[in-house]
Amino acid sequence: MWRRGKILRGMGLSILCVGLLCSTLCSCSIFQSTCPPPAVKMVQPPPLPLPAPKENVPYATVDFNVPLSHITSPVIYVYKAKHRLLLIEGKTLVREYPCALGPHPKGTKYFHGDGRTPEGKFAICKKNPYSSYHKSLGLSYPSIREAHDALSRGLISPAQYRAIKDADTSQRMPPSDTALGGMVFIHGGGCKPDWTLGCIAVDNADIDELFHVVQIGTPVYIMP
Repeated sequence: MWRRGKILRGMGLSILCVGLLCSTLCSCSIFQSTCPPPAVKMVQPPPLPLPAPKENVPYATVDFNVPLSHITSPVIYVYKAKHRLLLIEGKTLVREYPCALGPHPKGTKYFHGDGRTPEGKFAICKKNPYSSYHKSLGLSYPSIREAHDALSRGLISPAQYRAIKDADTSQRMPPSDTALGGMVFIHGGGCKPDWTLGCIAVDNADIDELFHVVQIGTPVYIMP
């Protein structure tokens, strides 16, 4: 009996040792490849930065195939730095023309003979089908804004200021015989390198299109 008990105890000890050995062999510290991967918490990556907004433009769509007969309420934008004249109907860019400016295109017009094209908001106030430069569209420069500034600096008289204001009210060409100058037009003659005295020149075919759709009072924005 004692011998049988000894044998049983020996067998139990052997089984225990074998179990410990198997447990060690399965340990992650020895056989990493056999161990299941640890649980990983999935974290959503931060969103990619949004692209920088495009340059602000006064239109949402572009369609150069719009017939001239469908252009009924146009607005003109002139970008001096790019030498481009844009014709916009509603929120659609319907025409884009290259243009030429005065010999000193940078900066707004300050006085008569400075060779600069004015900047700001103006309006078409004259249509001349017999221009020396094919056809022309007169701009309301100097506007009340320039006249008010010139009056405050003593460059024009109160009578000249009133004359400019009256012309603006009646949508006529402002007087050009003040220190501010005047007679600024969008006209034909071609868009060769800046050659005007401060006007905006386009090709004759382009002024034909503009002359067809533009009316007295059409807004014109001249940007730097």
